[in-house]
Amino acid sequence: MKLITWNIQWGLGQDGRVDLNRIARTAREIADFDVLCLQEISDNYGALQGNDGSNQFLTLRSLFADYTAIDGIAVDRHTEGVGRQRFGNMIFSRYPVLQTFHHQLPWPAEPANVPTMPRMALEAVLETPIDALRVTTTHLEFYSSAQRLAQADALRATHGEAYQHASDREQTHKVGSPFETRPRGMRAVLTGDFNCLPDDVALQRLMDPISGIPPYVDAWQIVHRSSPHAPTVGLDEDLDGKRCLDYVFVSENLKSAVRALDVITSTRASDHQPLLLEIAS
Repeated sequence: MKLITWNIQWGLGQDGRVDLNRIARTAREIADFDVLCLQEISDNYGALQGNDGSNQFLTLRSLFADYTAIDGIAVDRHTEGVGRQRFGNMIFSRYPVLQTFHHQLPWPAEPANVPTMPRMALEAVLETPIDALRVTTTHLEFYSSAQRLAQADALRATHGEAYQHASDREQTHKVGSPFETRPRGMRAVLTGDFNCLPDDVALQRLMDPISGIPPYVDAWQIVHRSSPHAPTVGLDEDLDGKRCLDYVFVSENLKSAVRALDVITSTRASDHQPLLLEIAS
């Protein structure tokens, strides 16, 4: 199983050009992926640098028409004279999608005068060769550490809840109704732009143990052990500009199946680099 996660910055490359075709082409060149997780997709935000305001959710659906596409809207607003505006994440899956969940993350008021916006986590339960698997992608707050910590705490709690749901067995009287039991998956992958450095307290909170539940672990450390995280932002800047902000976490009960995790450095189609995860099936 191959999974790519990538903050595409609405397709804005480091050459200042927005090009979703380039994003799609690059993703397919990286790997014959089974799952693709994207962050920073826009609809009707023409004020964003280089953006024409088009519905990128629809465009990306057409570019990856051979996959099942799932939208995850974090920002959904109606602006006078502009109309509906949306911003968020997407998951594309080659595997059958059993169910999806849209988790709006905490957005506590920030007393400091810093820019913040609503954030969400998009979860898809996929029918994979290793049984039902929860794949979640997210994009956490950058400017507010308090909001980012609250969001990491919520992701950890959601993981614990989902694991408990995974033990709910099918009951025949629920079939055909909204109460019907569907697999939630005892094993999980969490990806995205976490907007913080590897030693940030939010990442530590995310991986804190939960009684009776396999916690999230950092897939980079599984593969590369004590080697520092490779930078995912600022590859062409000086040493201080190179940072790791993008991560992959897996539930501890999936740890033994992780085979590889690499930052793809060959593209400048976004300000972030894609990551490629490989899991044994």
